Amino acid sequence: MVNDKTLPDRPAPVARRGIVGWLRDNLFDGPVNTVLTLAGLAFLWFTLAPFVQWALIDADWLGDSRMDCDSGGACWVFISSRLQQFIYGFYPDSELWRVNLFFVQLTVVIVWVLWDRMPARQWGALWFLTGFPVSSWWLLYGGPGFSVVETHYWGGLMLTLVLALVGMVFALPAGILLALGRRSDMPLIRALSVVFIEVWRGVPLITILFMASVMLPLFVPEEIDLNKLVRAMIGLILFEAALLAEVIRGGMQAIPKGQYEAAAAIGLGYWRGMGLVVMPQVLKICIPGIVNTFVALFKDTSLVLIIGLFDLLAIVQAGLNDPKWLGFASEGYLFAGFVFWAFCFGMSRYSLALERKLDTGHKNS
Repeated sequence: MVNDKTLPDRPAPVARRGIVGWLRDNLFDGPVNTVLTLAGLAFLWFTLAPFVQWALIDADWLGDSRMDCDSGGACWVFISSRLQQFIYGFYPDSELWRVNLFFVQLTVVIVWVLWDRMPARQWGALWFLTGFPVSSWWLLYGGPGFSVVETHYWGGLMLTLVLALVGMVFALPAGILLALGRRSDMPLIRALSVVFIEVWRGVPLITILFMASVMLPLFVPEEIDLNKLVRAMIGLILFEAALLAEVIRGGMQAIPKGQYEAAAAIGLGYWRGMGLVVMPQVLKICIPGIVNTFVALFKDTSLVLIIGLFDLLAIVQAGLNDPKWLGFASEGYLFAGFVFWAFCFGMSRYSLALERKLDTGHKNS
């Protein structure tokens, strides 16, 4: 007699579910992986454990001078005692509230633009591209209602963020225009774009910063005063625009020809077709490359030290040369590295989230 009743589902064996199952499937699913897992755990034990002991357990956190660092661990007193300089540089103490207001405005506009649940995000993006740069310069440099703080007082994390934001905001649209110019049907526009891209991306950024600092004032009228910060911004923008142009051009080549033909078939002109049909697809494809370039830009801001600007890393190095704090290079560089890592990691994670959100597939047509 045949039993035609369906048997109820049974749970998986204990060895294949829960934490035990995950460990078995991912770390101990064979002799080779088992040996590699054990070797990795041993390496972490002999390297990470002493570091945690030095950096956290035996560390000194509170104090005012190096005399308070007597436990044999990390001396984070060096960081806490100079934290204001690391963040604000040499900005006057009486005007630090302006920098704090800049940080608040930056946080608000980033949340407004990047968080999906925020209302009127298009207005936030418009403010970020237009009003935010003007209001930030007014706050930090000065103008009607504020005393002027010359840019040679700027430094630390504030200067790093300013350089990175200016480079990102202005380099991306410039890179898009250069990519369009390189694929243009007009020989002169194409030739000029090719020359610009190949020259600027073929020269080290250090050389560009030197050239911007020394030679750029020779090409502008004497009435225009370009301080070191403005020169560095121009050099960064032009260099990053050339890199982004190649990233965008690669995305444009990945778009099927049928997309261009479809835009023309429905009566869209060149600029409307690019803006409404082609470029949204290009930017979606190029998200990893664009974010990678932005991450490199954020880290490259440390090179402005060579023209006399003290970003976060330069301020940390200057603090290490203080006779009162000699011998704490590890703490200083770890702090600077962690700050750079935190910002770059945040950009990369948002990039991954944006890729997942926009992963609608791409079909040839």
